Amino acid sequence: MAAKIIDGSEIARKVRTEIAAEVAELKGKGVTPGLAVILVGDNQASQTYVKMKEKACEELGMHSVMAKYPSSLSQQELLNKITELNEDNTIHGILVQLPLPNHIDEKAIIEAISPEKDVDGFHPINIGRLMTGQDTLYPCTPYGVMVMLQYIGCEIEGKHVVVVGRSNIVGKPVGQLFLNENATVTYCHSKTKDLKSFTTQADILVVAVGRNDTITAEHVKQGAVVIDVGMNRNEEGKLCGDVSFDEVKQVASYITPVPKGVGPMTITMLMHNTLKAAKKSAK
Repeated sequence: MAAKIIDGSEIARKVRTEIAAEVAELKGKGVTPGLAVILVGDNQASQTYVKMKEKACEELGMHSVMAKYPSSLSQQELLNKITELNEDNTIHGILVQLPLPNHIDEKAIIEAISPEKDVDGFHPINIGRLMTGQDTLYPCTPYGVMVMLQYIGCEIEGKHVVVVGRSNIVGKPVGQLFLNENATVTYCHSKTKDLKSFTTQADILVVAVGRNDTITAEHVKQGAVVIDVGMNRNEEGKLCGDVSFDEVKQVASYITPVPKGVGPMTITMLMHNTLKAAKKSAK
């Protein structure tokens, strides 16, 4: 029997409806959640993402500030802008769109953002809170994965989760979120020998490596839940994930498609984090 499709677009719509209601309630108390997005340079993909974030803010009734700069912007000028936004009480979330030009140190920029306004969830303080099981602003894509599983009623406690990928953006934090929910977590990566021997043990398999066809049917245990975080282009230029979807859906119990899987959840959880930061600020 073919796997059930986890419709990220539909789940994102439901979550956004809940967010919109909370935003309206908060605005009734005199607080409008505000998100500032900083874009440096003319990276086409980054421009597209920024427009999507701007549109999401508008749809949910949030205040948004889009600060766009040429790639010649100096690191100090960018740091000055972040300081200004850190001190702006109408802004509850700050996001610097990555990647940045080579002359700017991404680490220094991320660390300059106030942890309370770090809606990307990348600040070392927020990552530390995540590691120690504290409530914080979680990285958006990993958080989106957890919300998707919650919506399909997937039990996590006691399950064996295998994460393929160890990036700071997805792999490491998503594994920690599962660990915080009492799963047993195994990390695999480019240096892992005999990948199949690990992935076939997974009750829940999360794949985030950025390479199409990394996971085929032979890598998946019968009935596993498969979450594909990849976003690639195949030889025909078609958007695809890291998982061979048509093959794996014959083995898995649930699977996320690409597109319309994990992708729609990322910006949705960014909006959630902005709301969360605003609510905390209002208290």
